[in-house]
Amino acid sequence: MYNFERAAAVLHAENISNRKPPGFPFDDTDPYKVLEGASYALAVQPDPKLQRYLDKLIAQIASAQEADGYLYTARTIDPQHPHPWSGKERWVEEENQSHELYDAGHLFEAAVAHYQATGETNLLNVAIKEADLLCKVFGPGTNQLHIWPGHEIVEMGLAKLYRVTDDPRYLGLAKYFIDVRGSYPGGDDYHQSRIPPVDQAEAIGHAVRAGYLYSGMADIAALTGDTNYLSAIDRIWDNCVGKKLYITGGIGARHDGEAFGDNYELPNLTAYNETCAAVANVFWNERLFLLHGDAKYVDVLERTLYNGLLAGVSLDGTRFFYPNPLESDGNYERSPWFGCACCPGNITRFLPSVPGYFYAQKEDNIYVNLFAGGVAGIKLNDGRDIKLTQKTGYPWDGKVKITVAPDKISEFTIAVRIPGWAREEPVPSDLYGFVKTNSKPVTLKVNGRDVPIKLDKGYVRLDRVWRLGDLIELNLPMPVQQVVASDKVVADRGRVALQRGPVVFCAEWPDNPDGKVRNLKLSSDQSFDVAFEPSLLNGVESISGKSVEFSKNSDGVLVKTEQPFKAIPYFAWANRGQGEMVVWFTNAGITTPISMAGQ
Repeated sequence: MYNFERAAAVLHAENISNRKPPGFPFDDTDPYKVLEGASYALAVQPDPKLQRYLDKLIAQIASAQEADGYLYTARTIDPQHPHPWSGKERWVEEENQSHELYDAGHLFEAAVAHYQATGETNLLNVAIKEADLLCKVFGPGTNQLHIWPGHEIVEMGLAKLYRVTDDPRYLGLAKYFIDVRGSYPGGDDYHQSRIPPVDQAEAIGHAVRAGYLYSGMADIAALTGDTNYLSAIDRIWDNCVGKKLYITGGIGARHDGEAFGDNYELPNLTAYNETCAAVANVFWNERLFLLHGDAKYVDVLERTLYNGLLAGVSLDGTRFFYPNPLESDGNYERSPWFGCACCPGNITRFLPSVPGYFYAQKEDNIYVNLFAGGVAGIKLNDGRDIKLTQKTGYPWDGKVKITVAPDKISEFTIAVRIPGWAREEPVPSDLYGFVKTNSKPVTLKVNGRDVPIKLDKGYVRLDRVWRLGDLIELNLPMPVQQVVASDKVVADRGRVALQRGPVVFCAEWPDNPDGKVRNLKLSSDQSFDVAFEPSLLNGVESISGKSVEFSKNSDGVLVKTEQPFKAIPYFAWANRGQGEMVVWFTNAGITTPISMAGQ
């Protein structure tokens, strides 16, 4: 906030002693992200003290906005000597590293969240003022700038502004920013700008930028009906989920460029998997679900949410991961902050928004997408109010009870998602498969009566007249499953991962003999014990069993020995100090997975 204070002082012709620019030109987004997250929190639980504090921050931000709407403290603090990345004039370095439009995008996202949560327009007015400036500066006109944003997100922000204002200029500018990308020579894969996005078929370049671009394309496809956009993001999604997705839902294999790797390039020890990329992956899959109404996108979203994303923050909320590897030799630990602090802010804005992902509504259809104890109020298009109350121990327990309370006896549809992992499908592609089938079937009941599991895009549709107190009971069996990767993933050949329900597990040094876990071997036919341990890592389930070792005795005969091992949820690792960790175990004899047979 000190940056906004100094920028405001300059605009009010006050003398300031420190005109040093912010550490990064995107530091303005840190407060925007916190404001967005706090707004989501207010939407769930009103808090007058928090709202007053936000109003104070918003006033400080507004005071740093220039008369024409430009808001970018990296330049305003000292226009003659801005941040080195900013360029000597506005926008001249936007395609490189100025992040002017990136800052604006996060402002728009925060402003819409705040307006929707509170009904107040103080931050929304700041956003509209800057959006109006962008509509004048950028576009296809002869007196406008024809450049693409260096770091995508303004496209998503403009789409949100359009939704709350109905100003078609914002939607048009969002589409223009996507259409101009890759439309002239000089682009590259890092910025997804080598060719136009609608012509792309592979997830490429900087993974966070890519995820935000694909999310923005989904927004435009939904709002305009542009089939070229829809075809492109479907192709790119198929590539990502089929060839570039980690078992944890993480994306972006390479440290170099924080980027996607080649197809099937999924290393474990050197995996990058930036936390921000996991957030972007959730955004992308949520939008594709809203476009298609298909549960396969929620399957990927859930996998990312419970594993690759949640690992980005410590259990006490004070330390963060930037990269999220799937194996550690003891050199990884979370940090309380980063000079480039995008990931803590993204965690801060995302986690309070999670309640918004549980249900969806279209006309008289209610979609149950995620499972956790809680109460939701849903309004159908004709004004009917429906209250749903979930009771469950998910993700540790697959039993879910949903009590339905309509404001009046009426007919509508509740579509209950049957997760892919409960249908022998770890991900909606042949990238991963389970070694064995689950012998226990999924069951669904309404008021005690069995309902056939007839799937429509991954949902069981319950079309009926609903009354107060009607009860839906879903039972998702949760055996420990061994997962294998496609043989094309070189890093995972001859290895298995452990999953129970939506949660991926890992072995970590404090729980295993001698603190060594990278040499653990599991057999395909072994059994596992599962136990909830309330005193372990704030209360988690653990998996225990025997690891296998093969060695030659004094006579040169190969001898099999066993030793105990324990695995914990991947999201909870690195909360007890530095040491070894592994997700993919060496397999002592792999069986062809049932869901990948014939691959």
